[in-house]
Amino acid sequence: MKLSTMMILLIVLTGLILSACGGNNAAKEPKKAFEPAWYGQETENDTYMFTYGNAEKTNRNMAEQAAGANAIAEAAVRIETHVKTMTKNFMSEAGVDNPEVTALTETATKIIANQKFNGATITKRDVYTMENNRYMAFIQYGIPKADVNKSLVDRIKKEEALYNRFRATQSFEELEKETSGK
Repeated sequence: MKLSTMMILLIVLTGLILSACGGNNAAKEPKKAFEPAWYGQETENDTYMFTYGNAEKTNRNMAEQAAGANAIAEAAVRIETHVKTMTKNFMSEAGVDNPEVTALTETATKIIANQKFNGATITKRDVYTMENNRYMAFIQYGIPKADVNKSLVDRIKKEEALYNRFRATQSFEELEKETSGK
């Protein structure tokens, strides 16, 4: 009788261990990243264009500075962006009877933004201490729409001036060809 009790206990323990090790085979749903309720909600109002940045650092001040830099970078990219991209594809085959094909695709993208802002101000800021003793900072920057619009108008005028100079040079070259008889 003692043997059958031990066998039952052993079977129950084995069943518990196997069920604990088996885990949940159901697909886990992705978890939404933490952010304040206001973060990313408003893109503009009558006065400002809003951009957002966040950063996690071990130092609170560094987290705030990095979050602010990310928000300003987003503003510069939204207003003026030069994108350069390069893609390299590589494929090789090694072996005779059962060749092994190796394929590699590399893509590099470089985004360059160059923009000057006057009157940009932090309109919202939240800093949290995370469980790992790091600081997570969230910042909303307000960029005055008047400054953004002025910047766009200045860029258009500059490009128009360059185009007009190009056209004048073309016209001068055509006139020179006509008068020289070439």
